[in-house]
Amino acid sequence: MQKEIIVIIGGPGTGKSTIIDGLIANGYCCYPEISRQVTLEAQKQGVEQLFLENPLSFSELLLEGRKKQFQSALEEPHEIVFIDRGIPDVLAYMHYIGDSYPSFFDLACQKYKYTKIFILPPWEEIYISDTERYENFEQAKNIDNHLVTTYEKYGYELIEVPKDSVDNRILFILDKISK
Repeated sequence: MQKEIIVIIGGPGTGKSTIIDGLIANGYCCYPEISRQVTLEAQKQGVEQLFLENPLSFSELLLEGRKKQFQSALEEPHEIVFIDRGIPDVLAYMHYIGDSYPSFFDLACQKYKYTKIFILPPWEEIYISDTERYENFEQAKNIDNHLVTTYEKYGYELIEVPKDSVDNRILFILDKISK
């Protein structure tokens, strides 16, 4: 069987990390979102919000981290690997802030191709801001639009996960993979 590298995307606060945690609890191989790690590393070096202060530098670090995640996923003994956000997310966020980026960002999206993309829609009832999630709900919806546009640009068919309990969302994803 071919390796399945599956990405779960969506704007901030849509439940991606909660679903990844649930998949891990069910024994699946999952890679977490790395932007919080990049942000925390920058804070240790005295940069409070690297994405806001130097979006290109932040995005380059994310791009490198997500490329490493992809390579690691290929080497996993598991047939299915889930990843919280993919490489095109980096471009979607750059589009969101209206910033430009070098051509190697685009080339990475063309080179590293995922098997399936599940998107979690904006969901105001579960949306929470925190120290790393500075966007309000309207901004989260705008980011969602950029994610859809960016992933579709690279030829992905997005599978929308219904708003439901965590367990039912996980069952939906697993059902779509088994077909």
